[in-house]
Amino acid sequence: MTIQATTRKIRRSFTLSPEAVAFVQETRRSSGVRTDSEALESLLHEARSEAKRREIDAACKEYYDTASEEELAEQREWAERVGPNLLIEAPDL
Repeated sequence: MTIQATTRKIRRSFTLSPEAVAFVQETRRSSGVRTDSEALESLLHEARSEAKRREIDAACKEYYDTASEEELAEQREWAERVGPNLLIEAPDL
């Protein structure tokens, strides 16, 4: 996974536990990035993406939990019509 560099980065200083530092360093080694900062940025990107996926999942669950029988029947009908002919590409979060 490649994270595009921002045009301007902000230098920050953080105090981390030895376990967190070891995790960042292991992530750096296993992901092939050059620096701990890149590894940390990658981990944060993954965390943001996962949070966004959970948000979308919750919104979908909310929709289907509150949808009327008529709306659900319309969804089923649409799914039957489209069936396997619809190719869905997930957006890069």
